Amino acid sequence: MVNRMQSFLSGAPYQLIIPVPLHPKRLRERGFNQALSLARFISKKYNIPLDVYTLARRRQTKPQVGLSKQERKDNVRGAFLLLKSDKVIDKDILLVDDVYTSGNTVEECSKVLMKAGADRVDVLTLARVS
Repeated sequence: MVNRMQSFLSGAPYQLIIPVPLHPKRLRERGFNQALSLARFISKKYNIPLDVYTLARRRQTKPQVGLSKQERKDNVRGAFLLLKSDKVIDKDILLVDDVYTSGNTVEECSKVLMKAGADRVDVLTLARVS
């Protein structure tokens, strides 16, 4: 993914990379956060600071796969919160997730970041479900 996106990432003005967070219970079940693994690699390769402490999941949500369009939207509405809003003010942020299903998860995260004062939020995912 990173090699295919080299032209996009090498010239990008991102001051921060934020992975889509998992709920702590889901993280314990899975053992790792795929979005964090991807974000960590991108951060190292392009020397862009990685922030895993600012955006958090406020409540556990169902997996988006298998839900209707409206259920997906309802599922993630209000699911994310910012713990450190000062970290995103006036920043261009790269939000990283593993799979783009309907876009509702990254849209909800982006809304939270923009409402807190981020200048720009771009999204990078490894895969897209069609």
